[in-house]
Amino acid sequence: MRVHVQLDSSPAKVAHHARELAELPADGLFTFEGGHDVFLPLSVAAVNTELDLMTNVAIAGPRSPLHLAHAAYDMQIYGRGRFRLGLGSQIRVHIEKRYGSTWSAPAARMGETIAAIKAIFDAWEGNSRLDFRGEHFTHTLMPPNFDPGPNPYGPPPVLLGALGPIMTRTAAEVADGLLVMPFTSGRYFAERTLPALAEGHRRAGRTSDDFEIVAQSMVAVGRTDDDLSAAIDGVATLIAFYGSTPAYRPVLETHGWHDLQPELNRLSKIGEYAQMRALIGHDVVRTIGVVGTPEECVRQIHDRFGAECDDVCCYFPGYDQRSEDVADLVAGLHALPTRR
Repeated sequence: MRVHVQLDSSPAKVAHHARELAELPADGLFTFEGGHDVFLPLSVAAVNTELDLMTNVAIAGPRSPLHLAHAAYDMQIYGRGRFRLGLGSQIRVHIEKRYGSTWSAPAARMGETIAAIKAIFDAWEGNSRLDFRGEHFTHTLMPPNFDPGPNPYGPPPVLLGALGPIMTRTAAEVADGLLVMPFTSGRYFAERTLPALAEGHRRAGRTSDDFEIVAQSMVAVGRTDDDLSAAIDGVATLIAFYGSTPAYRPVLETHGWHDLQPELNRLSKIGEYAQMRALIGHDVVRTIGVVGTPEECVRQIHDRFGAECDDVCCYFPGYDQRSEDVADLVAGLHALPTRR
């Protein structure tokens, strides 16, 4: 199994951290659209390492397909063919109140965004004239001075982050792969994600042979009690944040935690983050997160995703990891079989 690790996107740290990840040795690194830009750090990493590069995820809603196509095309050149464009929809409150943009039918809009990006790529590759006309986007103008021409490394793959069945089906229908949301469990993945993928492939007349499935895990790794305690606290805090989102409620309900999401949501609205963390017990952390020594974490990732996934993205949220522990985790994951 190939392993990707989140890059510290701080401008002051990105180059050094990218080189550290290459020494693990991880296979790739990814950026998260949080406190820093999601594309710029990858351009720095591209010239400092030979690792694969991925946005995980770039929020599509506030950007036009053309903006995304240009950024992805250029990143593919910076990375000499090592880039994957990972997209996500975010939720309505962030799109409208943080990005100041417009919210509409998220799955349909995401599907059309990816179709438009691929149409733009196709035009730049010289395979067709740009003539994309959709419900949300129209792209019919591409004068030569705005056309970068064929990419020497080919167009980058476009992956879609999804949790619910509709967005997951959309990924299977139009994207090159699925970024499995890190807020998931083995049961949810088996009972909800995989059937939705199969249905999307059936609708599109596709097979899974040319479709990537990238697992994602919030990992609390450590060999000592103190290290593991800090790691569990970091993962639990992120689980509490994710769990406050209504769209993530089905994962909790799958395990009988029906009342947890509304209470987390209520506390988030009044800024009671410590109380949110306190609601996340060990059973929740171990069901949604991955917890233990490097060897135990490897087994849990294997048990959760089995041979269904090609790659795994590892998050280590809110705590300092020992480099030797992460290196052992990466080595163990490398030894796992994949589906191809």
